[in-house]
Amino acid sequence: MAHTFLPSSQPFTDLVFGASLFFPPLFKAVLLGFFFWLIIHPLLRSWIYSGDVWHPTLLDLSLFVLCVTAALILLSQGYPQ
Repeated sequence: MAHTFLPSSQPFTDLVFGASLFFPPLFKAVLLGFFFWLIIHPLLRSWIYSGDVWHPTLLDLSLFVLCVTAALILLSQGYPQ
């Protein structure tokens, strides 16, 4: 008895590649957080790299992590019913 992985009677045979892509919520949060960071970073860049901050790269990275966290919180809230 021969078994095929996706027989022609199954609806998945004509699946469009774009419809099969799955973007996990963390990826969406990183992408949205990156756009938040792109907005906030130029506003704070002169202060971050002015010498007042002990480690500018670490502050920049932590700002990105805060943006991703805020995006994840916004995405997890869901849409109002």
